[in-house]
Amino acid sequence: MRQVAGRLRMDLSQFREVQAFAQFGSGELDVATRRQLERGQRLTEVLKQPQYDPIPLHEQVEILYAAVNGYLDDVPVSKAQAFETAFRSYMESNHPEIGRDIESQKQITPEIEEKLKTAVGEFKEKVPY
Repeated sequence: MRQVAGRLRMDLSQFREVQAFAQFGSGELDVATRRQLERGQRLTEVLKQPQYDPIPLHEQVEILYAAVNGYLDDVPVSKAQAFETAFRSYMESNHPEIGRDIESQKQITPEIEEKLKTAVGEFKEKVPY
């Protein structure tokens, strides 16, 4: 979780700074700024958890990995939670070994990262969200 959370903290702090600036700024935002704002909005959506329904650690790591590495950048912000739900279900049914590896090793090793990249790519090609 620390591997993913470090980047998450940085992305969210930059998002909040840019969001505050954009709120008071006038005029159009450049493409990079808009992308940063949208990624921050997606990260915020992905971090929301239903009350009394905690998400297992390995599932949190998997979805946060996908989010901070840009795999949700083409997903509309309004569909970020639907993406998360579908992704978690897909990972549990098609790649449960990745979750077990994350739980047992307590880190994302290069082998786990390769499996995650492949799984996210497969998910984005196959599953509508």
